Amino acid sequence: MNKELIIRSHSSAVDFALLKDGKLIELNKEVEDNKFSVGDIFVGKIRKAIPGLNAAFIDVGHEKDGFLHYHDLGPKLPSLIKYIKQISTGKNKDYLLKQFRYENDIEKDGNVGDVLSPKQTVLVQVVKEPISTKGPRLSSEISLAGRYMVLMPFSDRVSISQKIEDSAEKNRLKKLVQSIRPKGFGLIIRTVAQSQKVAALDADIQQLLTRWENLSTKLKQIDKYPAKVLSEINRSSSILRDVFDDNFTGIHVDDAEMQSEIQDYIESIAPDKTSIVKLYENHLPIFEKFGIERQIKNAFGTTVSMQKGAYLVIEHTEALHVIDVNSGNRSNRSKSQEQTALEVNIISATEIARQLRLRDMGGIIVVDFIDLNSSENRKKLFEHLCEEMSTDRTKHKVLPPSRFGLIQITRQRVRPEMNIKTKEPNPNQNGEVEAPIILIDKINTELSKITKNKRNKKEKIHLHLHPFIAAYLSSGFPSQRLKWYYEYKKWISIVPRHAYQYLEFRFLNKERRRLHP
Repeated sequence: MNKELIIRSHSSAVDFALLKDGKLIELNKEVEDNKFSVGDIFVGKIRKAIPGLNAAFIDVGHEKDGFLHYHDLGPKLPSLIKYIKQISTGKNKDYLLKQFRYENDIEKDGNVGDVLSPKQTVLVQVVKEPISTKGPRLSSEISLAGRYMVLMPFSDRVSISQKIEDSAEKNRLKKLVQSIRPKGFGLIIRTVAQSQKVAALDADIQQLLTRWENLSTKLKQIDKYPAKVLSEINRSSSILRDVFDDNFTGIHVDDAEMQSEIQDYIESIAPDKTSIVKLYENHLPIFEKFGIERQIKNAFGTTVSMQKGAYLVIEHTEALHVIDVNSGNRSNRSKSQEQTALEVNIISATEIARQLRLRDMGGIIVVDFIDLNSSENRKKLFEHLCEEMSTDRTKHKVLPPSRFGLIQITRQRVRPEMNIKTKEPNPNQNGEVEAPIILIDKINTELSKITKNKRNKKEKIHLHLHPFIAAYLSSGFPSQRLKWYYEYKKWISIVPRHAYQYLEFRFLNKERRRLHP
């Protein structure tokens, strides 16, 4: 398995495309003026407490106040408030909490009005970006994420990722981290810490302590509230921090300054991999070169085509997504209907796991797979979907099939869903049509099926379609038609038809009868 990160930089944003064996599996965008990213830390002012919601609304500088629920305050809230006050007034200069005296914890199920009051300042972290008409979701349980560790001030716990299953490795890591844990800070050991030595773990902790000191220094300098005191590291570094591993074979970026930043970061986490960071210099845009634009056009529409004629239909509301699995006109005489349904469902499960990551879909996702009669096959499908979802870093849960054969997935939503418009203006008339690149893929798929059908072996194939598309298929060297000749050992006659609509096409034989897959 090879992974590549392709980074496209332009004036207002930076786009990140993660490829696995050439296939697009993740797409992220970093907007320059995005002031509220997950992980950012603010000193906010409490606007009002709402006893009915047991929550407070916090002014953090967004047009909509942030939402802070009692259960997100954290038990150490009094200690955090005391620390902010002492640092701001200069009474405490020990940022490392070695001599800090803790306050009593708040009650587990108390009332927000008992611990927070209007106009009070509080340190909060963004856990969910503003979505639609809602302001950011906030927490007062501050955490700083590194490559191998997550640092939690005012805690003494050491916990470990549940994805590390080897009990011996768990014990080794816990003992190591306990021995180097700084007083006053708790630690979460991340999955990528497996097999790492104490020097790498300690270096990560020291970097996180430096970030905490920078945050504390800013607290002293604030003269106006609300104020941001710590930003999440830039998106390129945060993506690399979370996904980088030994399978990475290339990081391609079209901006020299960003290339230098990424090389510095890779140097700090994997010095032997700095050579994979490459500056892309070509007149053809970077996303075109690596086939990403084509994959985006294919992946973000309502209908998503898959191999062997199957396709998904994806419909959205604000918090609910419905995915319908269809087998298309696919048939296989050598297999039973049940086996065909299972095969289509397995292909679909793989694509659905990819689509959730690609679009960053959150909330409730309901998937209507093709009905399976065998309980063993239903179990196979469920286990395959769980396995495909296991690489998803976002918190999620997959529920077993219901009585109606539906599978429900809940997936944490922390930022707006990635929504890309794939339709383009119709050149013939008003309205919109699918992107031409999708049409070419449809033609390729249908031609492949027609040539494999034994009934069509002796038939001459004539492709009737709009003159615009006919010109595209015949132009260039090698043209698409010539590629077909090399692949199928058959010359496809292209017939421009002015009467056809832009996306209309038909495969006909010499007698002008339609050829079917």
